[in-house]
Amino acid sequence: MGHAMAENRHGLVVETELTQATSTAERAAAKDMVEAYSPGSQRRLTVGADKAYDTADFVVDMRALCVTPHVAQNDKGRASAIDGRTTRHAGYRLSLRKRKLIEEAFGWAKAYGGLLRPMRHGTARMGFAFTFAMAAYNLIRLPRLIGEPATA
Repeated sequence: MGHAMAENRHGLVVETELTQATSTAERAAAKDMVEAYSPGSQRRLTVGADKAYDTADFVVDMRALCVTPHVAQNDKGRASAIDGRTTRHAGYRLSLRKRKLIEEAFGWAKAYGGLLRPMRHGTARMGFAFTFAMAAYNLIRLPRLIGEPATA
């Protein structure tokens, strides 16, 4: 499974990881990527994620790392691990909208980056191809983010 972490402002991928597919691989990879990214951070970090991350252990792990978990609430038939102290802020709603930016990166990687049907064997080779595709996606997005220079 390929996992990517993006920053919320522009949707650029800042961290990637490839793991074997298990039922907890997404949450474990997210924790590893946040741990690798958070030590030098000067600001309070937030992590936006879908309903699969709404588990008590993931929320506790993020809060232990001083990261606010902006996880979509999974309240279908069970209690959510995200409570009102997180959901009452406007930043929570913004994170839920912005988390869809990562799906654009995965869609581009499948459509144009060669990851729809990758012909690579082994975790190391596939991990390189995944990281390379995400870096290419960032490069494709940069001209639009920088914008055209003003002409006189």
